[in-house]
Amino acid sequence: MAVNAVAGRGVSIALAYRAFEISETCYRYNPVLSDENEEAADWLERLTADKRNWGFGLCFLHLCNLQGFSWNQKRVYRIYC
Repeated sequence: MAVNAVAGRGVSIALAYRAFEISETCYRYNPVLSDENEEAADWLERLTADKRNWGFGLCFLHLCNLQGFSWNQKRVYRIYC
């Protein structure tokens, strides 16, 4: 990231945010591992193949309540779509 390039030059992170027009959240964001996304996709594929009349809501409830996953609903919905 561009902020890392200027950090070694003694420029403050706040100045880099303004210079590159990014937010602090963007700089500090840690992406979720793709392995977890693949696991969610595998579960969703199996559920939708076995339970064709289930929509996203039932699939998500099954994964969280019965399987014990603590995935974020928006994240799982993006994978579902």
